[in-house]
Amino acid sequence: MSDRFEQWVSSYSRLYQDAAEKEKRFQIFKENMEYIESHNTDTNKKYKLGVNEFTDLTNEEFKAMRNGYKMRSSNTVAASKTTSFRYENVRCCWAFSAVAAMEGISKLKTGTLISLSEQELVDCDVNGEDQGCNGGLMDDAFEFIILNKGLTTETNYPYEGVDGSCNKKKSANHAVKITGYEDVPSNSESALLKAVANQPVSVAIDAGGSDFQHYKSGVFTGECTTFLDHGVTAVGYGEAEDGTKYWLVKNSWGTSWGEDGYIRMQRDIDAAEGLCGIAMEASYPTA
Repeated sequence: MSDRFEQWVSSYSRLYQDAAEKEKRFQIFKENMEYIESHNTDTNKKYKLGVNEFTDLTNEEFKAMRNGYKMRSSNTVAASKTTSFRYENVRCCWAFSAVAAMEGISKLKTGTLISLSEQELVDCDVNGEDQGCNGGLMDDAFEFIILNKGLTTETNYPYEGVDGSCNKKKSANHAVKITGYEDVPSNSESALLKAVANQPVSVAIDAGGSDFQHYKSGVFTGECTTFLDHGVTAVGYGEAEDGTKYWLVKNSWGTSWGEDGYIRMQRDIDAAEGLCGIAMEASYPTA
């Protein structure tokens, strides 16, 4: 196991502050590997777990670092891959979700995929619920983009992964505009299906579970709550060979996680809110 850990450390360019920290991380890595291997020996599971860059984190650490969606205060309990890929650091998920939906509608309208700036949202959309990499809401991001009369490109305003001061000159260089946004009716997977059939849709989910942390492939059917803590983008839907229906969801944790950065999540479950609450707070921009 120590050899596997050393290979993992090398693959992900991990640097630990001292030998004690490295030993601590090795023990966590070992426990996670045992959990992953135990899960994967269960032939009844429809999905597999695997190694990714979060394998040296406890689940508590993972949740604290990764998930930055703020639930709406008033909440009650086939598109193709048309968005570019960048890696989300810390808790800026809401910005990545909103930008992915923006990129999707822009590609569908113009035929050209333009990589847009999450950093502009992180730095400039700070007057409401959105608080950079301390969390935010996709609807608030859409409202900012409408008021700002557009969003600039990733090239013009590149992602830094930390909160910064708003560069108003860059922010004024608009690449894509939207005219509004729509909230999908809550707790209805059929309503979400109609929306996703037309364009990528921003959705909020509970992504805090261990199986979500270590997800590698297959249709995710794992246990989760409806405490929405992470913003992602539903970009399509389908049916697996065994007949299990799924949502195709784009995450923002890099391509080492899941199926090249995507997850297939079970669709049409008995609970109205959908698996992990995916149908509770969905929205999409209009152009």
